[in-house]
Formats: sequence, structure tokens, C-alpha cells
Amino acid sequence: MEVWVPAFAGTTALFVEAMAEPAVRPAIDVQVQLRTYFPTPVAVATLSESAALNAELERTILERARAHPGVQHSNRGGWQSSWDFNEWGGAPARIIFDAARALADKLTADRAGQPARVTWRMNAWANVNRTGNGNEFHTHPGAFWAASYYVDDGGIDADPALGGEFEIQDPRGVAPAMYAPTLAFGMPGGQSAGASELIRPKSGMLLMFPAWLSHGVRPYKGAGVRISVALNLFL
Repeated sequence: MEVWVPAFAGTTALFVEAMAEPAVRPAIDVQVQLRTYFPTPVAVATLSESAALNAELERTILERARAHPGVQHSNRGGWQSSWDFNEWGGAPARIIFDAARALADKLTADRAGQPARVTWRMNAWANVNRTGNGNEFHTHPGAFWAASYYVDDGGIDADPALGGEFEIQDPRGVAPAMYAPTLAFGMPGGQSAGASELIRPKSGMLLMFPAWLSHGVRPYKGAGVRISVALNLFL
């Protein structure tokens, strides 16, 4: 049966309604090119042979925490230093800074896609989380890249039940999940559309991401100590 409906802007549209069950459709070979636009880079790097470096960093950070009161920003409990880790972190801190600059250089390009020469400026602070401590969702205004280096994962890498994961929110917001919460995109990473992704810290891991990407830290449930260094890289 053919059904005519009024058209918009002086045209006429024809809709065809099938009156019987559709016939079996033959297989159609469809060539599909899946493109992902507006990607959000999150780099996970590992510093090799970092045990000695981490031991020295842990000693320095815990001594600082005992001697200086922490500051309150996004942290829910725990201890966070002021943004002057570069002034008291010593030689181990410089190793972390050098690694962060090198990683940022690899991840940064100009608008033509060519490597960009950037003289990165940085600030950094240390974080010490114990049982129940975490960080609210936040961003790092005034920076291009943000990074986290994990000095001591507090046992999280070996036991996921300890929590303390680094959590990033979908920068598109919740809209992709609002209309049909049980559906997702059939592509790598598509299952977290409108929600969040978790990254489990590991001692020696250097994590880098755009500073505007909303992120937080889930409460740590272990009996040890979770120690990290946060960094901003800006022009």
C-alpha cells in the first residue's frame, strides 16, 4: 500500500508500507570505514627499573608530610603538598620531570600534525593517601598536559579490591548514556560512553592526559599507603 503524506516546503514524500512479511534478505557485502573523531589521548608509560627511584621518592615525600601541613584542593582526606615539589623533591624529582617532558614532547604536535617544539614549564605536588582517602573529580586549568607518577601503588596493582583507581570521565558528558543506558557503541572504548574509565595505578607508572579531562581518585581501601606525584605542563 502506498501512503502519501503532506510534504514540507512544497515537495511530496512517498512512504511504502509492506503488507506482508518481508522476504528473506540476501546477504549484502557492505564495506565500512569506522572513523573516530575528536580522540582523547591518555598515555600510560612505565619507568624501567624504578624501584630505587621510588624508594628515595617515598622517603622524601613521607618526611615532608610529617614536617609540613597539607593543603586542601580536590583531595578527600590524605595529605597533599603545596605546588612546590620541584623545590624539595631533589634529584629524584628531576628524573620524573625529565620523563614527563619527554613524554609530552612525543604526544604534542602542531595543527599540521608535525612534532611541535615546546619549552615546557612545570609545577608539581605530592599526594599521600591512606585508608578511605581519595580525590573528587577535577581538572587542571591553565595547563596543556597533566600527569600522575605513582611512587607506591599501595598494593592496588596486585589486589584490585583495594580501590584507589584513577577515574576519568567521558568529556562528552552523560548525554551518550541518557537516552538508552543499556546501549553503547560497537567499537573499542565505546562501552564507557557517557560514563567513566578506570586505570589501576602501578608503582613506576607515568600517566599523562589533557589537563581539561575531568578525573578523580576512588577511595583507597588498603592498609598501606598510596603515594603519587601530580604534575602540570604548561607554556
